[in-house]
Amino acid sequence: MKLTIIVTVVIVSILAIVFVTLSLFIVDQTQYAIVLRFGQIRKIISEPGLYVRTPFIDNVVRLSKRYYIYDIPVEKIITLDKKTLLVDSYAIWRIYDPKKFLESVRTVSLALSRIDDAVYSGLRNTLAKLEFDDIVTGERQYLLDITEFARKNLVEFGIEIRDVRIKHTDLPKENQQAVFERMKSERQSIAALIRAEGQKEAQKIRSEADKQATIIRAQAMSEAERIKGSGEASATRIYAEAFSKDYEFYKLLRTLESYKSIIPNSVVIVGEDLSILEQMK
Repeated sequence: MKLTIIVTVVIVSILAIVFVTLSLFIVDQTQYAIVLRFGQIRKIISEPGLYVRTPFIDNVVRLSKRYYIYDIPVEKIITLDKKTLLVDSYAIWRIYDPKKFLESVRTVSLALSRIDDAVYSGLRNTLAKLEFDDIVTGERQYLLDITEFARKNLVEFGIEIRDVRIKHTDLPKENQQAVFERMKSERQSIAALIRAEGQKEAQKIRSEADKQATIIRAQAMSEAERIKGSGEASATRIYAEAFSKDYEFYKLLRTLESYKSIIPNSVVIVGEDLSILEQMK
């Protein structure tokens, strides 16, 4: 009798432990917990802690609150100038509404398929309005439009798109050489145009500099002639003053200067009877 009671107590205790274990569940701070009963959502838990469910009836589905990085497969995009681009992109996303998410896509794999479609549509619609050069060399402001397009199209699935980025763009191998040659030709044409404009501007600057130089030389010559005339006038005045003060000395000085001009860089020996010496007696 006692043994039967002991066995019964043990069995009841085990069943109670199992029941309690199945009734309790823990929600991590990085998770949403959705309590389902017969496939219907009964409760959504977003705060961490210990919670209770009805065993064997309620099922708990956990979804992450964290951001995911989805590396989107390379897509072909046709630009405004009819160039084909291979675009390698990625999206940063998270589940912001677990109820909408579970009711619409249910699993992460299906969510990725939705994100793929939305981002591709955004890339196609946005890049189709841009030319090849603007996409490759531009500031990539168009990424904001792509992100906003994907965000609007995924909000109904409880998915938040934080950002869409392009890792790199490339050309199909069969088009690379032709596009590179065209780009090279365009750059050479632009360079030739810039050089021609530079030469035109340089010629204009040189002409203006020559004009200014001619004006400056003319002004300098005029000033030089004025100074020269003023100097000659001063010299004539000084000569006149010297002549008036000592005529004989002035006559001798002028005579010596005339000999110096007639026989430059020479030594001249004169006798006492030459007229030049008469000026000195």
